[in-house]
Amino acid sequence: MALKNGNRICLCSFMAAEFDDLPDVVKTEVLAFADVNVAWLTRHVSAAGLAPAGESEARARSIYAAIAGAQLVARSRSDVSIYDALIDGYRAAGLLPD
Repeated sequence: MALKNGNRICLCSFMAAEFDDLPDVVKTEVLAFADVNVAWLTRHVSAAGLAPAGESEARARSIYAAIAGAQLVARSRSDVSIYDALIDGYRAAGLLPD
């Protein structure tokens, strides 16, 4: 995990936080990265039956945002245990499967 490796986070998550200041070509790539990951998650959410029909993409976007946000929060505190606690909270709330 990136957070355990020198407290680094996903580069695209980092750049998304500064999206307005990015050159247009980089903005395009950051959006494409997110789209590819959401599409992948959508397929898996759908295949696993984790969301009602027609809601898999919304659930996938929520998962993507939750993971990216957990990385940012944990990194801001330099504490990977915060990331782990947030993921546990997401599971308890039903956002992520066990």
